[in-house]
Amino acid sequence: MNKKVYKIAIFASGSGTNAENMIRYFKGHDFIEVAVVVSNNPDAYALKRAEKENVPAVVMDKSFRNSEERVMELMRQFDIHFIVLAGYLLLIPQWLTRQFEKRIVNIHPALLPHFGGKGMYGDHVHEAVIKSGEKKSGITIHYVNEKYDQGDIIFQAECPVLSDDTPQSLAKRIHELEYRHFPPIVEKIILE
Repeated sequence: MNKKVYKIAIFASGSGTNAENMIRYFKGHDFIEVAVVVSNNPDAYALKRAEKENVPAVVMDKSFRNSEERVMELMRQFDIHFIVLAGYLLLIPQWLTRQFEKRIVNIHPALLPHFGGKGMYGDHVHEAVIKSGEKKSGITIHYVNEKYDQGDIIFQAECPVLSDDTPQSLAKRIHELEYRHFPPIVEKIILE
């Protein structure tokens, strides 16, 4: 009897540290496999990380990602069950969120519903958190809908914001939370 293997597509726009961490976490997993890394950015280092880990990498230019037919064909080609956004900076179209309802998750480097929305990513988030005088920040893992950072929250983890923090020092603590929590939460959602 064949066991069911759930295949993940990771969408990433930048460096890809969370993508690489996710790939390594699921390497050799009995039931979950990262099947492809997809990027809107041909220069995204995430593509090189995928290559290094022997995971196929695909660049979706604007005409590709605006074509429901082409994107869904890619999802079928890799038999994708679940999509993970790991630093993917574009809005997911409604036709994709409908096809993969409750099967697309994102990680956001702040405690939503605060410090979310268009343009709120990376150091922009950390600068806003520090500037606001917040005493804590953290990560939010949430389902993806057709609006930036507004899908149902699945999990949050906190860390302190220190009085001498810079966006870079805060980012370091946020990344530690991302690396520790994101893969096991994805695993839990898929296997539930």
